[in-house]
Formats: sequence, C-alpha cells, structure tokens
Amino acid sequence: TQVEESAISLWNWAVIKHTGSVVNDEQRAKLRFVACKLVCLCEGSDPPEGTIRRQILMSMKTGKGWIDIGKADLADGFLEIAMSSIEKLYAKLLKGSDDEADIHVHKADAEKNLFKVLSYQAESAVAQGDFQKAVMCMQRCKDMLMKLPKETSYLSILCYNFGVETYEWKRYEQSSFWLSQSYDIGKMDMKYSVGKEMQAKVLRLLATAYFEWDCNLYLDKALKAVNLANKENLHPAGCFLKVKILLKSGASDEDINSAVAEFLHPEMSLDFCLNTAKLLLEHGRESVGFDFLKSVRERFESSPDLGKIILLHIDFLLQNKRELLAKQKVEEIIIGHYTGKQLLPEALNQLHIILWDRAAKHYEAKSYSEALHWYNYSASFYTPGQIDQNLAKLQRNMASCYLHLKQVDKAKEAVKEAERCDPNSIFTKFNVYKIAVMEKDTDKAVEAVIEMGKLAEKSSQHDKLRVDENTGTNLLSLAAQIALQNEQQVVAIKALEYLSEHLQDCRQLFAALKCLVRLMLSKVTAENEEKSITYVLNNTFTAAHKRLAESFTEEKFTGDMRILEAHWFRKVAWNLAVQFRGCPEKMRDFFLLSFKLSQFCPSDKAVLMAQKTCLLMAAAVDLEMGRQQVTPSEQMELLTQALQHLQACKEIWKVLKLTGDFAKDPTDTLLLLYEFEARSKLNDPTLHNLMESVWEQPQIEVKTLEIIASLAMESPARYPVLCKKALKTALNLHRKQTVIDAVKCSKCLHSLINLSLPTGVTDLDACVLLEVWDYFEDALSIISSTDAYPEMEILWLMTRAWNTGIFQYTVGKYKEAEQWCGLGMRFLSRLGSLKKSYE
Repeated sequence: TQVEESAISLWNWAVIKHTGSVVNDEQRAKLRFVACKLVCLCEGSDPPEGTIRRQILMSMKTGKGWIDIGKADLADGFLEIAMSSIEKLYAKLLKGSDDEADIHVHKADAEKNLFKVLSYQAESAVAQGDFQKAVMCMQRCKDMLMKLPKETSYLSILCYNFGVETYEWKRYEQSSFWLSQSYDIGKMDMKYSVGKEMQAKVLRLLATAYFEWDCNLYLDKALKAVNLANKENLHPAGCFLKVKILLKSGASDEDINSAVAEFLHPEMSLDFCLNTAKLLLEHGRESVGFDFLKSVRERFESSPDLGKIILLHIDFLLQNKRELLAKQKVEEIIIGHYTGKQLLPEALNQLHIILWDRAAKHYEAKSYSEALHWYNYSASFYTPGQIDQNLAKLQRNMASCYLHLKQVDKAKEAVKEAERCDPNSIFTKFNVYKIAVMEKDTDKAVEAVIEMGKLAEKSSQHDKLRVDENTGTNLLSLAAQIALQNEQQVVAIKALEYLSEHLQDCRQLFAALKCLVRLMLSKVTAENEEKSITYVLNNTFTAAHKRLAESFTEEKFTGDMRILEAHWFRKVAWNLAVQFRGCPEKMRDFFLLSFKLSQFCPSDKAVLMAQKTCLLMAAAVDLEMGRQQVTPSEQMELLTQALQHLQACKEIWKVLKLTGDFAKDPTDTLLLLYEFEARSKLNDPTLHNLMESVWEQPQIEVKTLEIIASLAMESPARYPVLCKKALKTALNLHRKQTVIDAVKCSKCLHSLINLSLPTGVTDLDACVLLEVWDYFEDALSIISSTDAYPEMEILWLMTRAWNTGIFQYTVGKYKEAEQWCGLGMRFLSRLGSLKKSYE
C-alpha cells in the first residue's frame, strides 16, 4: 500500500511539474514509466475496481507518452497491460451485476477504453513501420464507430496523420490507403464529421500521393481525388494540383482551359494565378498560358500588383525567343513610368533583373550593341543625378560594352557616372584601369591597380563593397592578364605584386609569383631599375618561402606540387645569385634563398650538393665583404654569419660524403680555410683546437698551409705562432718533394725570417737568433742543391745576415758579429751577376 501511494504521488507530481514546464515530455514519460511499473507491481490477486481503473488510465497514458516522444517500441508493453486490465475490469463488472442496463453501461465503458487503446496501438505500429498491425487495429476501431460515433472526427484525423507520415517517408501505397480511410471515415457520420475543408485537404494529399507514386498508372485516381476535393471545398491548391495533373496526363488545351477557368474565381489570389500561368508556360502550353495571362490581367487591372502580370508576360516572351514583342512590352512600361503608371518598387526591381539578364546573355554572345539596348532600358528608370549602387553597376556594365565596341569616350562617360554613384567600388576602379590600359596610360593604370589593391585589403570590412573575399584577387588576376596582353609589363608587375599579397589558393599564388619573377627577370638588365627589381624579387621569393613553410590544408595542392614549386624557385634563385656576381650582397642573399627553398625538396644527392654550394658561397661572400673597408661591428657581424653558414654546410657535407667518393672535391679545404679566417679575425679562443686537428692531417696540401699562414697575419687577425707553424710545415713538405721548388721554398723562408727577425727591432733574444740562424742554414742548404733559387732572395738573405752582424758589432758582441757577417759572406759567394757589386 505504501509503495502504491508513493507511485501515485510520483504520478501526480509529474503531472503538476509538466503543467508548470518544470519537466519536459521525455522526463514526464520516464516518471510515468516508473510510477506505472510500481502500481502494476503492487497489484494483488483480486484488485478492487478503482485500482484496475487507475491501472488502465496510467498504462494508456504511459504508452501514449512514449509514442509522443518517438519511442513507440517502449509503448507496446504498457498498451498490452491496458488491454488486459480492460478485459479484467469488464469481467469483474459483469460478475457483480445481473441488471441488463448495468451490463450495457459496463460494455460501453469498456468499449471507449478499448477504442482508445487500439488507436494508440495503431499509432505505435505506424511509427514502427508495422503496416499490417496498424491496419488491423484501425479496422477494429472503425468497426466500433457505430457505437462510438463521436470518435469519427478523431479517427479520421488520425488516419490523415498516418497518411501524412507515410507520404513523407515516400511510402505512397500506405499513404494512399490511410488517406482513403480518412476520407471514408469522415463520411460515416456527418454529425461528427471533420468538415468539408478537412475532407478536401485529405483528398488533395491523396491526389498528390497518387500523382507522385505513379502518375501514369494512377492518373485517373489522382484526378478523381482532386475533383472530389474541389467539389468538397474549392481551394487554390486544389485547382493548381488539378492543372498539374492534367498537364502531366497530356490533356487537351480545352480541358486545361476549363480547369484554369476556376482560377478566375474571386477567391483566387494573384500569386496563385501567376504560378498557374508559369506552370502552363513551362509545360509548353503557350496558347493557354498567354490567354490565361490576358484574362488575369483583365481581372486584376485595377490592382497595384498589375506589374507582376506584365513582368511574367515579358519573361515568358523572352524565354520563347519573342524578343521584339518583349521589347514592345518594356517600352510600354517605360512610357507608363513617366505618365503616372509606375510599377511598385518590388516589381521594378524584378524588371531590372529581367533586363540585366537579357543584356548579359547578349554580352556573353558578344552582341554588345544589343546588350547596350537592354541596359539602356534599365537606365531609363533612373532619374538624372540619382545616386544608387545598382546604377553604378549598370554604368560599369555599359562601359564594358562600349570598350568592346571601341567607343572609349562613351566608356569614360559611363565610368565617370559609376564613380559618382559608387566611388569606393573595386569594380569601378577596374573599369578605370581597363580604359587606362587601352589608352596606354601607364601611370593611370598603375594608380588604378594600387587603388584596387587597397580596396581588396579592405574588402572584408568595407560595407559598400558587398563582395566576397575572392573578388579582389580575381579582379587583380584579370588586371595582370589584361596588362600582359597589352604588353604593359610595369602595370602587370604592380598587379601581380598586390595579387601575391592576397591570394589564398596555393596554385594560383605560385602561378602569380612565377609570372612576377619571369617579368622581373626580363627587366633585370636595366641598371637604372636594378634596385627596385631586386626588392621585388626578394619579396617574391620570401613570399614563396613563407607559403611553402605553411602547413597545407588545401586538397588541390598536393605534396608533389609543393616539391615542384620549391624546385622551380630554388633553381631560379641560384641563377639569380650567379647573375648578380658583381654585387656580392645580392649574390649571397639569393644563394641563401635558394638554400632555404631547397629545404622543401627531398634530400637527394643533387639537392644536398646544391645546398652545400649555396652555403659555401654565402660564407665566401660574407668573408669577402668582411675584408672590405667596413666598421669593426659590421665585420664582426659578417664573420659571425659566415661561421653560421659554415656550420650548417659541415652538417650537410657529413651526410653528402656518405653517398659516394668525393676524394677530389675541395670542400674540406674550403671549409677549413673559411672557418680559419672567420675564427682568426674574430679572435676566437677555439682557433688553436681547430688547428690541432689540421696539423694531424697526413694529406694536407702545401697551398692550404701557405694560405693559413697568410690569413693568420691578415688584419685584424695576428697569430705569428700559427703562421710560423704553417710555414714550417709547408717548407718541410716542399723539401720532401723529388724536385724541390726553390721559388716556393724561398718565399716560405722569407716569411719565416721576417716573422722571427722583424725589421728595426734591436733587442733580440739569443734563442730567437738561434732559430733564425737555422732558417738561414736551411736556405744555404737549398741554394747549394739547386741553381733555381731566386738571386734577389739570396741578396736579401745576405743583406739581412750582414745587417744582423753589424748590429751585434755595435753593441759589443764581436764574436756574434763575426758569425753573422761571416754568414752573410757565405751568401755573397752564391750571388751571380750581383756578386761584384757587393764584394
């Protein structure tokens, strides 16, 4: 009892809260479900009448609740409980009553509940697609209508709803069944009928179902249904449907005329009449259609919407290629416009659309004079001085026609009028541009392109433009194309510059950038423009690199396309670097651009070689620029950049050497020399560590050592120890040769002696003199073994040795003086033609 009371309280609470919109339909269904289940669980073996009645009510409502929220499968169990409970109640009532009148009341009461449950079961079956069960339940309900006539309207509408549902699911056979049932049930009892309007509605949908199911097979049924509908209640929709069916059946013009005559009934609106006229004309029934339009015009002669009829007439005259008649009608409207018979604004707008559409068709067919004729009709409706954006567009269209007809002055007038009406339109600027190009006015064309570019930038914010984001780029693309066709490269370049800033489509962007590069390359020989050309080229390649670096979401721009574009730009950048050989800074920038762009290409051997060369060249240029007359800070920046390029190059070189034999490739030597120069001039503390690995190399070349020696003392570098070590190593390598190169040896010794025995230095350490003495002895040794030692170098050696001896004499070191002067005398004996002059 306690559970049952709680369940009833829950049920009542759900009713109150749903009424107050606290719980929604689904929540109410769930609450009812719980309450109803609890009540059913509390049922005893012989429940009282009130309990059974409550159970019937709750089961029915719970089942209906699930149906209403689209969960019909959950409803069936509760509807079965309701059915069982009805039978149980009926049996209980019969058992307790012998009076025939009471029995009749009990039976009527049971039938009412039974009817409702059966209708719910039919509803559930339709929702679940169980057509047979739904028909069976509905038939039982229909049989009960004799005893329950008041339910006639309810059952008729229910069948109609089933018809609507199955029609929407395109189950035309089922739909036609339910709609026929709805109509038949609606006729059973006129007192409780749904009414003529509803019956007509049912019949119209039935006719439509037949029509859409199989028009050829069920044409008679469709026509019969729609005729019945119109007989029940004449409605525009019924008349329209009848004409539609007749047209589909291929009925005669006479039958169709009879049908459309119904449209002249006073209740039929103008729109219905016009829609019917359109239908007739679209189906090729011109005779009937135009006659009908004439009748409609007569009927609505005094209507303010008369213009709609005239416009439809003009439209169909044009569609049927009766252009001359259409022109007459348009001219009548123009005359009426200035004699007090103006069209309503909506109709006038529609007329403009028709006129522009016809003009556009002639324009596409290149009949520009005829297009102007129709545009002039449209212009006739505007007053002088009127400002209207549509008028601006009209003038632009007319200007395009004039340009095609080579009537430039008239085109200018039209564009001037367009500028007056809509000065901030990119389309107007485009027309200004076209005229400038046609007249070969480069300055004006460039100015127009600049204005177009600015407007393209503002297109998303500028209310007056009313253009989508692609309009600006499309017009700039067309502007570039027009300039190229007219051989105006300066203008084309400016258009392409703006275009490359705004294009979103990758393929279009790269096409524009490549076109821009080609144009600039054709102009690069003109020295007076070199600066601006380089600026544009740099910007173009930077734009290409930026877009290649972005992550792509465009399906049309594949990875292979990306690689092809990268290859194209890197190769052109390389060629430009070579072309700018006379301008180191530009050469370096383009080599670096080529390297950056190559990073989007697969790292095969060819690409790695190109990357290595780009970085080596960039480093070489930075070093060369660092040798020029630059400030210390500029030099430091250049040397630091060079080191960065070299470091990247070394990494690539490591990978590249794994791909083959590079024994004859000078890259290792260049990397060493470039790095040595950069680090030595930067006074880098890691320089000595770098050289330790160099001294250990068994295959180092003499030339490399000589260059290292030279670089070690090239300002701002000063590393005499490294210089001497390099020279000594070079001298040793020279002396190991089968045939000694006396000239090269003489240069090494000259440099070593100069480093160790600087001119003008008086205070010399004994060990320094000893080291220098060895160099002189080495020289004598080489001189004695060859006649190729340069005589001027022997003279220089003699002089340096003698002067050193004299210096020793002046400071009282007579023994050392005798040794050094004696050393000089030994060189004297080796002199040739100069010997007598110095003896």
